[in-house]
Amino acid sequence: MGGRYPHMLLILILLHAAKAALDEPVEKWKTLGGTPPLVIARGGFSGLFPESSPAAYQFAISTGLPGVILHCDLQLSSDAKGFCRSGIRLDKSTLIEDIFPNRDKTYKFGPEDVHAWFSVDFTEAELLNVTVKQTIYSRPSTFDGVMPMYRLEDVAGLGPDGIWVNVEYNSFYKEHKISTEDFLLALPKDFPITYISSPDISFLKSIGGKLKGNTKLILRSLWENATEPTLLKSYGDIMKDLSIIKPFASGILVPRHFIWPTNKDEYLLPSTSLVKDAHALGLEVYAAGFANDIFTSYNYSYDPAAEYLQFIDNPDFSVDGVLTDFTPTASGAIACLAHTKGNGLLPIAKPLLATEDGERPLIITHNGASGVFSGCTDLAYQQAVRDGADILDCSVRMSKDGVAFCLGSADLTTSTTAATTFMAKVVTVSEIQNKSGIFSFDLSWSEIQTLKPELNGPYAQAGLKRNPAAKNAGKFLSLPEFLDFAKTSNVSGVLIEIEDAPYLATRGLGVVDAISSALVNASYDKESHQQRVLIQSDDSSVLSVFKKFPKFERVFVIDPVISDASKPSIDEIKEFAHTVMVSRGALVRAHGFFLTGFNDMLVGKIHDANLTLHVGVLKNEFMNIGFDYFADPMVEIVTYYMGLVCDGIVTEFPATAAAYFRSPCSDLTKNMSYSILAANPGGLEKMVPLGALPPALPPAPVLEPADVIDPPLPPVAVSSPPESTPKGDDDASGASSNAANCLLVAGIAALLYLSSH
Repeated sequence: MGGRYPHMLLILILLHAAKAALDEPVEKWKTLGGTPPLVIARGGFSGLFPESSPAAYQFAISTGLPGVILHCDLQLSSDAKGFCRSGIRLDKSTLIEDIFPNRDKTYKFGPEDVHAWFSVDFTEAELLNVTVKQTIYSRPSTFDGVMPMYRLEDVAGLGPDGIWVNVEYNSFYKEHKISTEDFLLALPKDFPITYISSPDISFLKSIGGKLKGNTKLILRSLWENATEPTLLKSYGDIMKDLSIIKPFASGILVPRHFIWPTNKDEYLLPSTSLVKDAHALGLEVYAAGFANDIFTSYNYSYDPAAEYLQFIDNPDFSVDGVLTDFTPTASGAIACLAHTKGNGLLPIAKPLLATEDGERPLIITHNGASGVFSGCTDLAYQQAVRDGADILDCSVRMSKDGVAFCLGSADLTTSTTAATTFMAKVVTVSEIQNKSGIFSFDLSWSEIQTLKPELNGPYAQAGLKRNPAAKNAGKFLSLPEFLDFAKTSNVSGVLIEIEDAPYLATRGLGVVDAISSALVNASYDKESHQQRVLIQSDDSSVLSVFKKFPKFERVFVIDPVISDASKPSIDEIKEFAHTVMVSRGALVRAHGFFLTGFNDMLVGKIHDANLTLHVGVLKNEFMNIGFDYFADPMVEIVTYYMGLVCDGIVTEFPATAAAYFRSPCSDLTKNMSYSILAANPGGLEKMVPLGALPPALPPAPVLEPADVIDPPLPPVAVSSPPESTPKGDDDASGASSNAANCLLVAGIAALLYLSSH
């Protein structure tokens, strides 16, 4: 086990280069001392590794800002040796019960009896044989049982700039004749203990009179209704009378909702006056509970950096430090993103040319800012413009009466309330999708306009909803309305996506002609028009039609994940397209949520052919992001920008991409002392024990010319053929059979409605 660590440290060096002091901020920080907030790593980088493990602490130092503080929840063994481990129950975060199955005990904590394994029942030598495990199920369990419990002296041996020791259970150790005070006071002078916190005022007062040096004492507040054992007052009441804290402590450590509370619907309320009140008394304020992989408030749109900025870069105050499970995200927010709201975005690359240093890729929306509002609505497009998108997209659908409009799918049940209104319209169209649906080409535009949008996030069933307050807000736009809106906005251009053109032609609906006419009528075909037009399709014949518009840029979509592309296939694409759009899986290989490598060969072939490269679709929810991205959507953006040099990023959350490209860390011509770095594929996977990952999937196929070339588009039918048949018995007749068909259709619609909710 120990032999893994030298190799791991090499990986750490590769992950983050040696760093100098943090650059001077553009403006003075609103912390108590006017200096940048501290990053305090709770148990090290506990968002990735088991907390307080060797790897967690080493990664925290390597990926964090210079001066990162390592946090240790102190536990004491029966022979009064200090270990770092949160929670009083060792069986919750270690595999101790496997090693000592009969050493569990029951102790009283307040009114409750707690049955578990406790550090006071084991010697230091015994605890050194205990390995740790992950306690949060959304995080990797592959490192369970690999690393031992870490002592405080081991943490000090890593040479951090500072250590924060939290003493949570002082009275429990007293009951077992073990003195936390004696342990701390006997530590060697060279131990960098810079902070000691505790929720017990009597402990802080007692040790405060004996400490020598510059160690700061911090009152840690538990939940509002919890009772502090010395004053017998709730922590909520104590925080209302901060003057009683000043005589024995330098500051307070509080749950983050003490500062920015939320309402019952998980939207932010106005901030409290806690930070300003504490600063007025000369008390520092540290906020606890930050993690990238937990839901906090819909206001942050699953961007963890946005939450940090709420605490450190608002007009009124900044906390003095954040206690976090994800050191690099907190560090990036402080070093790269704070004080940049007024910055302009990095310049975009010139059309149809590869991105160079000092330039950035296009920020292309996917159905507008569809992570915030229902896709392809007026609100989603308005939000995308405010968020800093470069290119607004419209996936064009056709109504029964030939109106072109924007919607993410031809199946209306995916993003509208159609299933509650048009139950009789449920059909199966195998040319579109394998499942039944209610399709736009079976409803008139006036009928579609009666529908409400429905915002459904991809991980809503896992509890990660998107902006539920706006679930049915907004209205759908026809293609001319979309183009009119884009023309009056400050975006660089529009992307028009075309799907299912051959099938629509058989229904008498000429989607290509409808789009061409709309673009011409809006003067987008004129060379004098400043905005760019990107035509996107997975059909080579569709893109070939648009060759007659020299100004338009043609984007070919490669839907399946591919491992490579043959030269003949690339040559074919060059005949009808300027750009290739691929999925994330085509550029980054993964194994069990760990990245294993970049597809540099594919990127090189595309760029060598003078084709530009777009990638998508990016989403902010942490369940969508591999472990190597640290549950941080911004790290994924940086990876496609710096690591793979993509020319366009397609995202449902353009605000996250724009925030990064406003930061100085996005400018590769600047020599920043700290930056948000691209993921290092394979770095974490090499640390996983053999056999801990599932078998690797076979390689994806290679793109060949047959995958690229499509048959010519069929002529648009003069009259529509019979509409798609409702799912049921085609040969049934008579009243009883019709009733059965109606029941079946109703049942299918009900299932569709339930599945969408």
